Amino acid sequence: MSDDAPYPSVDALLHRALEHVEEWEQSWGAFDRHPSLGVDPDRLDRVFGEYLERLEGNYPFHHPRYAGQMLKPPHPVAVAAYAAAQRINPNNHALDGGPPTSQMEQEAVAELAHMLGLPDETLGHLTGGGTVANLEALWVARELHPDASIAVSADAHYTHERMGRVLDADVTSLPTDARGRLRLDALEDALQHESIGTVVLTAGTTGLGSVDPIADALALCRDHGVRVHVDAAYGGFFRLMADDAAPTVEGFPARDFVAIEQADSVAIDPHKHGLQPYGCGCILFRDPAVGRFYKHDSPYTYFTSDDLHLGEISLECSRAGAAAGALWCTLRALPLAPTDGVGAIVGACLRAARAWADHIRKRDALTLLTPPETDIVAYVPTPDAPTLSAIDAASQSLFERAMDDPDEPVFTSLYRLPAEALTTLCPQFEADQDEAAVLRSVLMKPEHETCAADVVDQLATLARPPTDA
Repeated sequence: MSDDAPYPSVDALLHRALEHVEEWEQSWGAFDRHPSLGVDPDRLDRVFGEYLERLEGNYPFHHPRYAGQMLKPPHPVAVAAYAAAQRINPNNHALDGGPPTSQMEQEAVAELAHMLGLPDETLGHLTGGGTVANLEALWVARELHPDASIAVSADAHYTHERMGRVLDADVTSLPTDARGRLRLDALEDALQHESIGTVVLTAGTTGLGSVDPIADALALCRDHGVRVHVDAAYGGFFRLMADDAAPTVEGFPARDFVAIEQADSVAIDPHKHGLQPYGCGCILFRDPAVGRFYKHDSPYTYFTSDDLHLGEISLECSRAGAAAGALWCTLRALPLAPTDGVGAIVGACLRAARAWADHIRKRDALTLLTPPETDIVAYVPTPDAPTLSAIDAASQSLFERAMDDPDEPVFTSLYRLPAEALTTLCPQFEADQDEAAVLRSVLMKPEHETCAADVVDQLATLARPPTDA
């Protein structure tokens, strides 16, 4: 795709999509809608007006000045494709509930598996999000090794501990280093002295965006005959940047992303860097034989075809065919390539984080905590006193003042780090309390690459306003 390709018009795509679906509906023959479906025009105008006004209470997730949580609008292609399918409302549980979108789901899931280097026979399906994807991975782990523990790092997503409780599975927490990465010595000790059936490794923590030492941890697990699940819900699409054809990005752990191809299962969220609406997650299993754990029967759903129905390999029953259609369409328009499509977008996000970090280093008013591995940057206002209590107060204050700026608000987020991590990352800090809040910027939009200097300048000015002479 050329650099000057236009940004698609949401209005034009939506108009084309909905007009086409309406024509398709009419081709089946006209009929009168039941009067119970009608809505009083005045009431509709009032209700819809209030609805639209209330939507304005959202933060500007679309804007480059929003660098807070992992939130951004889906791509216009995904919006229009989702709306077109949602007008029909297919259900990708049984094939007769959505034949075209079921096929699209299988094709899109195969593309995700290929991107991650998993074999052609990989078994997978879309889910309502990363939580359900990880739930299914942990469920299979428990079924395979019911008497063994599932090991996760202390900085893994909290969903693993929660889903462990849901499954009544034993979950072992392993310590991490100051950047939130699983410690290999702790993993090796657990593998030697505890009954571990599956180890969960994280490709992009939701805290600092750090990546576990996946390549080395996988080797350790294989030596001990232990399964590996990779939670790549956030960072999975960065695998494109580990391709030989991708440009080199400083500090990016390409080796660990390549190693994902050896995992037994992988969770990935297209509603993060895959440009999709919520909720669209995906679970992938290397061994298709784990499909036996999903085996069940239904007296009214699986009778139209002898082919595999997606509901037969999913814990969820009703599943939005629109999510599959939107993902399929998006990946055709923006392919999973290292220098084109999605690869070009996530590459810009990685560079944005480096630019953001570089500009922080140049500002005395801000202190970078650690170089970014993915697209999340953590930093603090440089305090007058290097104590954690001062850092905590300064971070809270800058977070609020930046968001409340009347002219050009900047939206960041706060993340609490323990004293041990903070004093390891920045030895000049003094631990006068157990933890402190730091600023965390998630740079999920490629536009962050070009606005990094201006936004960091604004944050630095707010952190230490100029004094009058």
